[in-house]
Amino acid sequence: MVHMRDVWVNWFEGEENSYNVCEFFEWKKSDRIELLDQIAVVKINTNLLDYMENTLLELPEELLADICRQSYIRQKNERIALEYCFIATNGQRALVVDTLGYHTPIRKSRMVPRQEERLRELVENDPVSDYYMDYLDCEKQYHMLSPNPEFMNGLVRREKQLKQLLFMALDQLYEDAELPELRYWYTEWAPHKYSFIQGMSFDDVWTGLFNDIKYGWSKCHEDFCFEMIKGQPFFEKTWELQHEEEMNKTNK
Repeated sequence: MVHMRDVWVNWFEGEENSYNVCEFFEWKKSDRIELLDQIAVVKINTNLLDYMENTLLELPEELLADICRQSYIRQKNERIALEYCFIATNGQRALVVDTLGYHTPIRKSRMVPRQEERLRELVENDPVSDYYMDYLDCEKQYHMLSPNPEFMNGLVRREKQLKQLLFMALDQLYEDAELPELRYWYTEWAPHKYSFIQGMSFDDVWTGLFNDIKYGWSKCHEDFCFEMIKGQPFFEKTWELQHEEEMNKTNK
């Protein structure tokens, strides 16, 4: 089995969507960045790589057996074996995975570009390992709390995180609001549609608001998100953390 040495990783834990496993250029000093002493490499097909990136479902037993205790981290001069930790690549892109001893891809990381380039050269002539997957064709289900990647296209890390906060607020609005409140929020987003909105049903208002908001990110999105989360401590704290990081970045 092929291995790589001294690989930097930035773990994103419990992420079921690839857009939340950030590329190297969006890593922050506050992230959990580690140096792996040695890590196993498996070359797999693109479908299986997509599956690992976009689910938290079980990995093939044969793959787990192949990479079991093949990777190591150093802690206080001690070399410690990791139960199931590996780099998965299709020869073009890569994902570092650590299951924390389970059978699912709990922690995921991108790679430093120069190390990813070295990885491509390392596996260039290697065959793809064909692991059996009887659940590979399961269709990914997206919803408000796990948005479709199309809605995140072109957004940087901060924008994606704020957009997910907005979707969380919208999800709560859908569950709790009566028609007048929903009409109010749609009017806040699109005041020029006021007369039209007043004659719409609950479902039509909701569909219209969601369709207007779901793509892209702008100052209007950010202002609307801020207004929606006012008075909700958990949402406000998430908002504050994002803006504190942005301010710290600006002041450097």
